[in-house]
Amino acid sequence: MKILRVDASARAADQETESHRSISRQLADHFFQMLDSKGFEYEQTNRDVGKHPPSFISEFWIESCFMPEDKRKYSHRQELMESDRLINEVEESDIIVISTPMYNYGMPATLKAWFDQVIRVNKTFDFDVARGDSPLAPLFNSKKLVLLSSCGEYGFKGEGKKSDMNHLTPHIRTASKYLGVEEFFEAQVEGQEFNDDRHQKSKSEALKQIDDLISLIF
Repeated sequence: MKILRVDASARAADQETESHRSISRQLADHFFQMLDSKGFEYEQTNRDVGKHPPSFISEFWIESCFMPEDKRKYSHRQELMESDRLINEVEESDIIVISTPMYNYGMPATLKAWFDQVIRVNKTFDFDVARGDSPLAPLFNSKKLVLLSSCGEYGFKGEGKKSDMNHLTPHIRTASKYLGVEEFFEAQVEGQEFNDDRHQKSKSEALKQIDDLISLIF
């Protein structure tokens, strides 16, 4: 079993001040601690986009991407080297674990940059107009994704009063299909900015949910 861990928080999990610690990273740490405690064998690859952001795509990146491989010059191949490396990590993984905060009701720019680098025509998906209005199809398959997230407010889950403002989960769920993700799991901690009893309860529930998810996934 090969697992790719992608962390997107700008904060570390071991900050001296507890309120400054990344909750999403703590969730991911708990996930892997539970795997170890249960004796699961796996290979882990770490990609910390929060601390080491991927490059934003550029006009030349797009040109290089759509250039037929046999026509690419050295500069085109160089432009795509980062993308190739990140895609290779996805391709080799069975499970992708993404830990991320919700920033401005969506994903951090660093995580969006990662998705833009790894969702690439003729590498992770192909395009065929014969499919009609849904011409895109993933080239990978059978992958699982675990989304471990935190947010500052309440009401984003399910039919919560702010569910229509949750642009994190739906975006990642949709984009991940083009990485071959067929099973999607999620645990989220709410109310970080309040740091009240509801927040602590949400965190405890998320940790318990992770334990339950592991039983489902493995």
